[in-house]
Amino acid sequence: MQVVHTATELRAALAGATETAFVPTMGNLHAGHIALVERAKRLGRPVVASIFVNPLQFGAGEDFERYPRTLAADCGKLEAAGCDLVFAPDVAEMYPVPQTYAVHVPEAMANDLCGAFRPGHFSGVATVVLKLFNLVQPRVAVFGKKDFQQLQVIRDLVRQFNLPLDIEGVDTLREADGLAMSSRNGYLSAAERMQAPQLQRELAAIAAAILAGERDFAALTATARRHLNMAGWRVDYVELRDAATLAVPTADSRRLVVLGAAWLGSTRLIDNLDFAPDADR
Repeated sequence: MQVVHTATELRAALAGATETAFVPTMGNLHAGHIALVERAKRLGRPVVASIFVNPLQFGAGEDFERYPRTLAADCGKLEAAGCDLVFAPDVAEMYPVPQTYAVHVPEAMANDLCGAFRPGHFSGVATVVLKLFNLVQPRVAVFGKKDFQQLQVIRDLVRQFNLPLDIEGVDTLREADGLAMSSRNGYLSAAERMQAPQLQRELAAIAAAILAGERDFAALTATARRHLNMAGWRVDYVELRDAATLAVPTADSRRLVVLGAAWLGSTRLIDNLDFAPDADR
């Protein structure tokens, strides 16, 4: 496996390569990231992964400075998973001049769900992803569904800019107790780690109630928020949406997604579950 750090080195390494599969990451890799690489590998294409902690997607007071940088360990995991090339630039390489041009994410998406609590976040995500797509020029890019709203933003980005690549979403990998794997789980204290799966359980309870025929969505999400708040969480949101559009569900919604974001101590966790409310429709 080759590791490169500059755009020039990346282009040289990719010279002659066609139809690559790309897995962008911020590093501090866990089994969920490796599942993305393994999915990319099964596509039968050379696999490129990036490791870059992107400052544009962190707001004031967020964890950019303390976000774990574990390049050597990450490269060992990627090599074991069959990755062919790692692009690990620094901030100066990705942003050699101030990034005054940026992708404008429509307000309906940029200011909704996570965007309502992280202003500018999705513009930062979309901008760095577009830059990475331009550098790597993959045929397919693989993302996890844990960041469900981010995946929707990236799908829309690819469609609206007519980018010649496919986006693959991979189901969230979970710990044995249901907690979605995340680099930020490492911030949790031992007691918080024991409590953390509650978020997934509340989302699962909403999905189960809907599958059983309940249709008072507002009451279901309010109950979940109340349960979390009573247990000491600080809830940003628990919402039910159309899985295809992230709009409020309608009678025509074929798949739904219940999404949640909440703080446990100083750690913000997100999760979601997507499901078909009526498989016989």
